[in-house]
Amino acid sequence: MASITQPRELETTSPEELNTRLSGTGYLADVGLATAAYLAIRMGRPLFLEGEAGVGKTALAHALAELTGARLIRLQCYEGIDAAQALYDWDFPRQLLHLRAAEAAGVSDVAQLEGELYDRRFLLARPLLQALETNPSVLLIDEIDRADDEFEAFLLEVLSDFTISIPELGTIRAASPPIVVITSNRTREVHDALKRRCLYHWLEHPSYEREVAIIRRRLPEITERLATEVAAAVELLRLRDLLKPPGVAETLDWARALMVLGERTLDVDAAARTLGAVLKYREDSDRVTAEGLDCLVGSDRI
Repeated sequence: MASITQPRELETTSPEELNTRLSGTGYLADVGLATAAYLAIRMGRPLFLEGEAGVGKTALAHALAELTGARLIRLQCYEGIDAAQALYDWDFPRQLLHLRAAEAAGVSDVAQLEGELYDRRFLLARPLLQALETNPSVLLIDEIDRADDEFEAFLLEVLSDFTISIPELGTIRAASPPIVVITSNRTREVHDALKRRCLYHWLEHPSYEREVAIIRRRLPEITERLATEVAAAVELLRLRDLLKPPGVAETLDWARALMVLGERTLDVDAAARTLGAVLKYREDSDRVTAEGLDCLVGSDRI
C-alpha cells in the first residue's frame, strides 16, 4: 500500500488540531468527521464519505485543499463513465495534424512516426492521471454511486498502488499520492471491495447548534436571530417526510435569500416567498405549505 508523504502544511498532531485548522477555512466538522479525516491522511487511505446530499461531503475536500495549499482535482462520476474519461486519452486531432505535417515534410520512417504520435505531449490527462502527476493534490471522486460496477473495479486498482500503466509510455507512479476523498449519496450500494480500501464515515445533518455556527461563519453579515430561526426551521423540515430533506447547502441558500430580501427575522410571509431556496421538489413545497408555514416559525428553539 502506498503511503502519503504529507505536505508540510498538513503535519497535524491530532484530530482536534485538524478540526481547528479546518474551522479556519470555514468548514466546521464534528469530532467524528475530523477524526476520520485525520486518520485517512496519516494512514494514507482514501476517505469514503456517505450521507444525504448537502451534508458537506464535497465541501470537506475543498477545505482540505485550501488547508494544504494543494490543487483540488475533481472526478465527477456519472452513469457510463469509463477509464478513458477518468484516466487519460490521446489527442487524436493533434496526432492527425502532426502526421500530416510529417508527411508534408517527407518523413517516411513509419517507426519514427509511430513513436512521435504517442509522445507525452499528445496525451490528455484526465482527473486520475492529473492527481498522480500533481504534488500536492486532493483528489475528489464525487458521487461514486452514480458510476457502474466496472468503473468501481477499475478505480480500486488505481487506488491500490497509485500507479497507472500506459502501454505506449510505461508506468506512471505518484511521487506523493494525493489525499483522496470519495463521496456517495447512497443512491445504490457501493461494493465492499472499494469500501475496504478506504476509511469510512457517514455524515449526518449537523446539530442545531453546529448549523447555527455554520450559518454565522459562512454568512457573517447575518443577524443572530435570523441565523437561529433559519436553523430551527430547517431542523423541523428534516423531521417531515420529505422527498429531499434540506442539507446544509439549502440552509445557507435560504439564509442568503432572506438576507438579499432585507429580512432580519423569519416570519410566515418571508418563509413563503423564499421556500424555493430550501425545498427543491414541488411535492415537498406543497406539503409544507398545506401543513402551515406558521409551524416553521416561532420554534421552541428560538
